[in-house]
Amino acid sequence: MSRINDFLSEAGVFFLATVDGDQPKLRPLGAHMEADGKVLFGIGDFKDVYKQLLKNPKCEIAAAKPDGHWLRYTGRAVFETDPKYAEALLEQNPGLKNIYNEQTGNKMMMFHIEDATAVDIAVMGEGESLI
Repeated sequence: MSRINDFLSEAGVFFLATVDGDQPKLRPLGAHMEADGKVLFGIGDFKDVYKQLLKNPKCEIAAAKPDGHWLRYTGRAVFETDPKYAEALLEQNPGLKNIYNEQTGNKMMMFHIEDATAVDIAVMGEGESLI
């Protein structure tokens, strides 16, 4: 998982694809962390992406690094129940505390990807599995 987390950190912004009915949806994300052998992602409980993943947990993350490598991380979103993960992610990203707090009522929902494949692909090369 460290290789996936490191790739995402180097890329900075990455994209999460979900399904809304029969329509694919794609959005940029950046909040992630590694803990307990998992790469964890944070999204808001008030956002459509959260509702889409609850309804259909199949998802894919795509990221690209400046060196021309890109990542395809595909699987099934599984939400965490332990609040320690959201607390840790908010500590790492203090700017998000303006959005996710008791005053706004917004909660950071954390998930990891199971039944996953992760491939680091060079622009003109073969893909290398990261799992």
